[in-house]
Amino acid sequence: MNADDISVSLVRSWNAEEIVALYRAGGWWKDEFDPAEIPGLINGSFAFVVASDKNTGHAVGMGRVISDGVSDAYIQDLVVLPRYRRMDLGTAIVSLLITRCKDAGISWIALVAEPDSEPFYLSLGFGRMEGHVPLIYRGDQ
Repeated sequence: MNADDISVSLVRSWNAEEIVALYRAGGWWKDEFDPAEIPGLINGSFAFVVASDKNTGHAVGMGRVISDGVSDAYIQDLVVLPRYRRMDLGTAIVSLLITRCKDAGISWIALVAEPDSEPFYLSLGFGRMEGHVPLIYRGDQ
């Protein structure tokens, strides 16, 4: 298996079970989530990219951008199944997402990287936002 066996493309829909499997592989899927919401998640994204195995047609990686389509964009949910890693698929997915943003005139593109993934994103042209701290809403805990 090599990168020539993989297709990386922008999509407007995909098999929900395969997308759920990718979210599980990333450690982001919770049992209370509803797989029936996957089509809305894909359609609600500014850009959604799937890497698929040309031999099986199954999704082996994904990433998406959330944006208003005018000013700012946020890349998130980048994941590649473990057996397909080290084939530059993450780079291909992020590159296609960045191209989609730039083609729309969006130049402010950000993401929140997990600590161990920072070198990967730095190699793609991202840099730390010094003086900024990512936060998440925790509600009434």
